[in-house]
Amino acid sequence: MTETYPVSPAAGGSRDGKNAAAAHDLARWLGLAATPTFAIMALLTAVLGGGPTDMLCAAGHAFPLGGMIPMYLLMSAFHSSAWLKLISDRRVSRR
Repeated sequence: MTETYPVSPAAGGSRDGKNAAAAHDLARWLGLAATPTFAIMALLTAVLGGGPTDMLCAAGHAFPLGGMIPMYLLMSAFHSSAWLKLISDRRVSRR
């Protein structure tokens, strides 16, 4: 189900909502792109190492949840709602 939101002509939109629908679709795709992007960033940081900048974020890795890798994994998990909604919508449409 696609919802369109009215956009004022002063904001560069048309009255029929085509620009709003395009912006909504773009936002949806960006939401889907966030989870794999953060997961890849976590993997690359783990494989290649964070370097000296990781020491700033982790404060010497004294705290087990510190550092860039857990941060990227948490960001990936928090942004996974777009994927869960997509999977749920596809299962509902199959029924």
